[in-house]
Amino acid sequence: MRTIIMRIALVTLIAAQLIGQIDNTQIITKTGTTAGVFLKIAPDARSAGMGNAFVAVSGDLATIFWNPAGLDHLSRSEFGFVSNKWLAGIDYHFFAYAMKLHGLGTIGVSVIGLTVPEDLVRTEAEPNGTGEMWSAQDLALTVTFSRRLTDHFSIGGNLKAISQQIWHEKANGMALDFGALYLLPFGDIRLGAVLTNYGTKMKLAGRDLYFSEDPNPNTSGTITYVNSEYQTDEYPLPMVFRIGLAGELMDTDFLRWTWMVDAQHPNDNLESINVGNEFGFKETLFLRAGYTNLFLPDAEEGLSLGAGINYRLGSSQTILKFNYSYSEHGRLESVQRFSLGLAF
Repeated sequence: MRTIIMRIALVTLIAAQLIGQIDNTQIITKTGTTAGVFLKIAPDARSAGMGNAFVAVSGDLATIFWNPAGLDHLSRSEFGFVSNKWLAGIDYHFFAYAMKLHGLGTIGVSVIGLTVPEDLVRTEAEPNGTGEMWSAQDLALTVTFSRRLTDHFSIGGNLKAISQQIWHEKANGMALDFGALYLLPFGDIRLGAVLTNYGTKMKLAGRDLYFSEDPNPNTSGTITYVNSEYQTDEYPLPMVFRIGLAGELMDTDFLRWTWMVDAQHPNDNLESINVGNEFGFKETLFLRAGYTNLFLPDAEEGLSLGAGINYRLGSSQTILKFNYSYSEHGRLESVQRFSLGLAF
């Protein structure tokens, strides 16, 4: 009975989203109206190489980011690390760890960091620099729990603490992710759905917003300057609802060909579709290809390619995972990712 209720709830959620899209005739994209946009960046090389179509993929550490319901499909504990250059010389870092709790589920923790290197503070009066330096940093700490309720149905959730800082201004927020993964009763096709970044609004505050102002410079009096503060607006987090399908076109001892497709509805842009493929040779060597943001007007992201290798260390059960991806970003620079993982 519990399984039936879960399935009905999932179908109802999906139907409500689809009906909402049918009735939505607005063309306003709300691009640039959210804070914490770094939460939308694909963290790892495997998912990026498959066009970010990862909602219905299970048994991978990156499901912490894409759909926590898939994390309990891991066969063993695992950790992974990513460090690469993002656009415009920005540094991106991702660390994740998941531990199996046999009979209870899987817990995980991950950290995302985005860092802008230090640069000179420039003003209109001092275009060559004032002698001061500024920098910016985004940080997100995530705690995950995932559990397989049945052989066909699993759920998962994330709790996130989010921080953004630029020079002496800082904003903090909290968010939740909710995900579900269901194995359909035909063709071993997986259906995934996830709502990410449902949380508080963020507002910058700090000492650089303080200033002194003469309220009436045209008159004289005892009050010359009044301590004041610039007021900043609150902005919501980049909430995204995604639904995806994944399955195998071929699955033998030598070759596995997996396909995946995701539809996504963000609160700061129009709807789009991500598609991807993965070819696995004896579950050791992998080739990947995908396309991001299909049908999204003026999208910069597009074609992505990737490769990976799983190497067993000696006669042990420990597996070293190395993945690489190349992603086009249109008029911006292409992005290359390298990720390293260890399953033990």
